[in-house]
Amino acid sequence: MFKTTLLGLAVSLSLIAGGAHSAPEPINLLTENFPPYNMAVDGKNFARDENITGIAADIVREMFRRAGVDYTLTLRFPWERIYKMALDMPGYGVFVTARLPEREDLFKWVGPIGPDDWVLLARADSTIKVDDLQQASQYRIGAYKGDAIAEHLAAQGLEPSLVLRDQTNVDKLQSGAIDLWATGDPAGRYLAKQQGVTGLKRVLKFDSAELYLALNLGIPDATVAKLQAALEQMRADGTLDTISSRYL
Repeated sequence: MFKTTLLGLAVSLSLIAGGAHSAPEPINLLTENFPPYNMAVDGKNFARDENITGIAADIVREMFRRAGVDYTLTLRFPWERIYKMALDMPGYGVFVTARLPEREDLFKWVGPIGPDDWVLLARADSTIKVDDLQQASQYRIGAYKGDAIAEHLAAQGLEPSLVLRDQTNVDKLQSGAIDLWATGDPAGRYLAKQQGVTGLKRVLKFDSAELYLALNLGIPDATVAKLQAALEQMRADGTLDTISSRYL
C-alpha cells in the first residue's frame, strides 16, 4: 500500500511538472515612444499594457490574440536598452524595428507591420535642396541615437548630432540648432504635429525600410510561425488598414 501511494504521488508530481513545463511563458514585448506606431497614452517614457497605444501596438495585440500566444507589453526608454534586452534575453521581443541585412541573423522576425521612409526634413521656411546624402553632409543633421537611420548615416560617412529622444530634434530644427532632421515618415511628421509643428519640408528621401517585430532567437519557430500567420490573416481581411486609419 505504501509503495502504491508513493508511486501514485510520483505520477501526480510528474504530471504536474509536465503540465508546468508544457505551458509556455508569456513573451515579454518591449517598445518605445515612436508615434504613430507605438506610444504611451500619457506621453511619458514608461507605460504598461493598456496604457500603450499606436498603430503597431494595436496590430501586435490583435496578432497575439489571434495566434493564441500570451505576452506582456512594456514601453521603456531609451531604445538602445530595450533593443539589447530583446537581443540578449530569451523570451523577449521588441517592436517596431527596421529589418536590415546586418540585423537579419540577430532576431526572428514577424512582419512587415508598416513602412518607414527615411527622410531629411527641414523647417517650413528652409531653402535647402539636396539630391543625395553627400550633398546633405554640408549641413547640420540631427538624428535619434541608436536608431537604424542614425546608424545608416554613420555608415555613409556622415556625423549626425544624436539625441536620446527624437522629439528633441523637432525643437532643435525649429530653433536652428540643426538644419535637417533625419527621421522616418510618417513617424517624424506625426511627432512634430504632436508638438504643434507642421509644414516641415521633405528635402530628401534617402532610403526606406519595413518595420517588424523582432523576437529573441530563443523564441520557438512554431510560435513565430503562428504569429506570422495571424498577421497575414489580418492583412488579408483588412484589419491592418482599419487600424492604421485610426491614426493617420
